[in-house]
Amino acid sequence: MLMKHLFAGAAALALLSGTAEARELTFGTQNNETSNLYKGMDAFKTKLEEISGGELTVTLFPNAQLGDFKAMVAMLQAGELDMAATGYPDMSYVIPELTLIGAPYVVEDFADLERIVAGPWGQEMEQKFEAEGVKVVDLWYYGTRQTSANKPIESMEDLKGLRMRTPGVPFLIAYAEAVGATPAPVAFTEVYLALQTNQVDAQENPLPTIEDMKFYEVQSSIAMTNHFVASQAIQISMQTWDSLSDQEKAWVEEAALAGGDVNDAANVEAEAALVEKFEAAGLTVTKPDLAPFRAAMKGYYSELEKEFGEGAIARVQGN
Repeated sequence: MLMKHLFAGAAALALLSGTAEARELTFGTQNNETSNLYKGMDAFKTKLEEISGGELTVTLFPNAQLGDFKAMVAMLQAGELDMAATGYPDMSYVIPELTLIGAPYVVEDFADLERIVAGPWGQEMEQKFEAEGVKVVDLWYYGTRQTSANKPIESMEDLKGLRMRTPGVPFLIAYAEAVGATPAPVAFTEVYLALQTNQVDAQENPLPTIEDMKFYEVQSSIAMTNHFVASQAIQISMQTWDSLSDQEKAWVEEAALAGGDVNDAANVEAEAALVEKFEAAGLTVTKPDLAPFRAAMKGYYSELEKEFGEGAIARVQGN
C-alpha cells in the first residue's frame, strides 16, 4: 500500500510539474470483445500504456459502438476519433485502387500482402490514405476465405452449376462467376437457413466465420480455395498523428506491432485447429489445384485493367 501511495504521489507531482501528461486515445472497431481482433487491440492498449509510462492511454470501443467502419472513418477524418480498425480493401470506397488488391488470387497469402503493402504500390496507397486524412500504422491478419459446399470440391469443375452465396462485394461475385457457380444474393443472417433448405448450395467465408455461424452443420465439405486474404488496417487520424511527438509516434508503432502479433497468432492458430475440427465433425476438407481458379480470374482482371490501366494487376504484385 505504501508503494502505491508513493507512486500515486510521484505521478501527481509529475503532472503538476508538466514533466508528464496523460493523453487518452480512442480506438474503435465493428468486432466484438470475443474476437481475435479485439484481443489484438487490447494487447495494443496494454503495450502502449506500458512503454509510454502511462503518458498515452487507450479506450477501446468494440462492437460497432461508434457505428460501422464508414462512420468510424468519417470520425477519423474529422478528428473525432483517434484510431479504428477496418478492412484494408474495404477502404476502396474512398481509394478505388484498393479494389485491385481485393481481387481474388492477386495476393498469395498474408506474407505476400505485407510485402505488397510495404512495396512501391503500397507506398502509393499510403499517400492516398494520408490524403484522405488517415494513416495506416500496421496491417493485421484477419483470415483467408474458403469455399464450403453440399458436395466435395476436388476441382473447380465441381463448382459448376452450384448456387453460391456471396456478399454484395463485386470481387467476390466475380469469383463465384469465374469458377462456374451462380452468385446468389442472400443476407448474411439468412445464409444458414438458405444452406439448410438448399436455396443455395455453397458459400465462401473464412474458417472462423464458418464455425461461428454454424455453416458447417449444413454443408458436407470445405474446399481450401484461399481466394481472398482478409486483413485489418490499423488506422489513426492524421490530425492525431500530426499532434504526436516523434517519441509518441514510435510508441504507437511499437504497440501496433505487439497487438498485431497477438491478433495474427490467434487467427493462424484458429484456422489450423478448425480444419481438424471440421474433419472430426465429418466434413470433407479438400485442397483442390488452384491453378485453374487463378486462371479463371483473368477475365475479371481485364475488366479491372480497363478501369485502372493496363498492367495494373502486375504493378500491385510488384511484377
